Amino acid sequence: MKQFQSWYENHHQYCKDWKARTGGKIVGYMCTYVPEEILYAAGILPTRVLGSHEPHDVTEPHIFGMYCPFCRDVLAQGLKKRYDYIDGLTISQSCLHIRQAFTSWQMHLPLEWSYYLPMPHHVQSPRAVPFLREELVSFKKSVEEWTGKEITDEALDHAIDVYNTNRRLMRQIYELRKAENPPITGLEAMYMVVSSQFVDKADHNKELERVLQNIDGRLADREVGTRLMIIGSENDDVAFMSMAESVGATFVTDDHCTGSRYFWNEAPQDADRLNALAIRYVERPRCPTKDWPERSRIPHLLSMAKEWGVEGVILIQQKFCDPHELDIPAIKKAFEEIDIPTLFLEFDVTTPVGPFRIRVEAFLEMIRGEDLF
Repeated sequence: MKQFQSWYENHHQYCKDWKARTGGKIVGYMCTYVPEEILYAAGILPTRVLGSHEPHDVTEPHIFGMYCPFCRDVLAQGLKKRYDYIDGLTISQSCLHIRQAFTSWQMHLPLEWSYYLPMPHHVQSPRAVPFLREELVSFKKSVEEWTGKEITDEALDHAIDVYNTNRRLMRQIYELRKAENPPITGLEAMYMVVSSQFVDKADHNKELERVLQNIDGRLADREVGTRLMIIGSENDDVAFMSMAESVGATFVTDDHCTGSRYFWNEAPQDADRLNALAIRYVERPRCPTKDWPERSRIPHLLSMAKEWGVEGVILIQQKFCDPHELDIPAIKKAFEEIDIPTLFLEFDVTTPVGPFRIRVEAFLEMIRGEDLF
C-alpha cells in the first residue's frame, strides 16, 4: 500500500510529472459531483483540490472567517500558488462555502478555463437525471471549445470503463475490510481513495490490481481492536486517522467524499453516455446537501455498519459545516437506536491530536466496558 501513500504525500509533484510526460491539461475540481469522465475523455487529468492542514494566513480578505476551515484551506492553496500547474478549475453545485472558495479563485487567480456545473440538489426528484443530462451536454461542449478537441462516444466509453474499473477495484478492497483481521488499515484506505482523486486512473488501476494480487494474509498479526466507522465532512486528515488507530482501533469503513462516497457506485451501460453519467452522479451515496426530503443516507450507513461489523462510529464535522451539522444529530440518533455508540468531533484546519486522543481513548474504553476511574 506504500505507493498510495507516496502519491498522497507527493500530490503536486505527481501532477507536474504527468503534465511534463503527456503534455496534457490538468483541471482542478472542488467537489466529487464533478463528472470527471468527461474531462478524462478529453485527455485532461482531473485533480481534486484539497487543503494542506496549515494555519490560515491569506484568506481573510476573500472569504468569511465563519466559513468552514476546509473551504478556506482550499482557497489558501490557490492564493499560495500550490496549484499553479492546473489549467482550469471546475465545481459542481455544492455547499455555499466551497462555492465561495471557487468564485474567489476565479476572481483572483489566472485560469485558462473555469466552469460552474449546476448539479441538482434535489436528486430525489424524477427530473434530476434529465436535468443533469442536459447540463452535461453544456459542460461537454464547453470542454470541447476550450480544448479544441471533440469528445467522441468512443472516448467517453473508454473513460467510463477506466473509472468504473477504478470504482470496482476499490470496492473489492473495501469488501476485504469485513474480515475479522482486515488486511488494510483505515489510514491506508484513506491514502488509497484520496490518491485516486488526482492520480491518472489508469495508473491507479494498475496499482489496485497489484495490491489485490498480493493482499492475502496481510496484517494477519495486527491487533484489530475496536472496529470503527468514520462518517461526516470531507476528511483527509491522516494525523487523526493514524492517532485513532494507534490507541486500539481500526477504521473498517467510512462515509465521506474522500472515502466511500467517491467511488461506491458505477455508471450503468447506456447508449446515451451522458445519461449514464447523469444516472451515476444522481444515484451515488448522497452528500447531506442533496439528501432530502427523505434521509436516504441513514439506511445506507446502518447497512454498512452491519456488514462491516462496526462497534462504534466517529462522527466528524468541519467547523461551521452547515449541511453536516444538520445531518449528524439524525445519524447519531439512528446509530444509538441500534446500540452502536457514537463520538462527535469538530475538525478545524489543524487537528488537536492531543485532546482528540483523550476523547477517542475514553470512547474506546466505554465501548469495551472498561472502568474509566
